[in-house]
Amino acid sequence: MGANSDTARTTEVDIMKTLNTLLVDDEASALEGLSLRLGRIPGVHITAAVTSVDEAIECIAQDLPDLIFLDIQMPGKSGFDLLKQFQPEQHPAVIFVTAFHQYAVRAFDVEAVDYLLKPVRQTRLAEAVERARLRCSEPRYKAQLLNAVETLEAQSQPTTAASSSYRVEQEKLIITDGRNSGQLVPFNDIAWVDAAGDYMCIHTAAETYVMRARLKHLVENILPPEFIRIHKSTAVNVRFIKHIEALRNSEYRIDLTNEKTLKVSRTYSAALRHYLFTQSK
Repeated sequence: MGANSDTARTTEVDIMKTLNTLLVDDEASALEGLSLRLGRIPGVHITAAVTSVDEAIECIAQDLPDLIFLDIQMPGKSGFDLLKQFQPEQHPAVIFVTAFHQYAVRAFDVEAVDYLLKPVRQTRLAEAVERARLRCSEPRYKAQLLNAVETLEAQSQPTTAASSSYRVEQEKLIITDGRNSGQLVPFNDIAWVDAAGDYMCIHTAAETYVMRARLKHLVENILPPEFIRIHKSTAVNVRFIKHIEALRNSEYRIDLTNEKTLKVSRTYSAALRHYLFTQSK
């Protein structure tokens, strides 16, 4: 039964028409690279590659694409501004391509097919196109996308001090790379994070996630204050610290509640001591 279903699904995708595709990115080099990668994927026809939302609007007025690869941060108007231009029953599938992971929540809120981080790997790009093919074959998709876009303006309004509404990006880390694309991990579940080149390993009690990011950016812009840097490549959630022991040369060893032991380098020991001291008052 499973094999027959897979065959039927593959056949349905194979006979689907070629996806007329519009590329929108303010960086010409990014457009060129994306065009080359999409050229290796069968059934994708690039109708235009433009560097602004206004140019994209002109292209769409002449020929509505089936799929748009869309950057978010662009001069003048953002990728989200482009989504507001579509009329009912005319909304193409959208795949966001950006260098910034912090927009992932909004992207999925507006029913984006996928959210790719630059530089885009060929395998992830092929997966995103396949997902777009399947999504375009779903009658419900355009209606869902239209309803989501209608709420975009409300989401864009600044929240007031009196507002206590739950916001995903304030409570969870958004993993947007590889097999974990779109995974939301509560900050309270993360014990520590450590760097592996241009990637970060996000450690919880149950699993280790991998995302493309820099530790400095995570600590300074994304993770809550409870995450303290203890090494040039490591930050720990102080809520998981069970025991701390002084070593030589102003270094420390900390034991976490999940039995993991980490070393605090001399460079970062003062910051950890300061945080623990101020919190104990």
